[in-house]
Amino acid sequence: MFLKIFGFILFIVGPLLVIKAEWFLENFGRVEWAEVHLGSEGGTRLLYKLLGLLFIFLGLTMIFGLFGGIAMWIFSPLMPKS
Repeated sequence: MFLKIFGFILFIVGPLLVIKAEWFLENFGRVEWAEVHLGSEGGTRLLYKLLGLLFIFLGLTMIFGLFGGIAMWIFSPLMPKS
């Protein structure tokens, strides 16, 4: 139940990050790493939008109960084989 609630919160925050990237930039400032690696004068905006898309994806996987399977698929190469 906690994952569904947390997923719903992520699903709400994700579109806000995508739509209001300029507001986040004005209030939280630039991220130097993003400016260097993701573009010249728009890297931070792109970072906020990519984080928003990631939040939407993670939120939907949590809501529909797919998070555990996807997490195991991604991290299974790091687990020791029994």
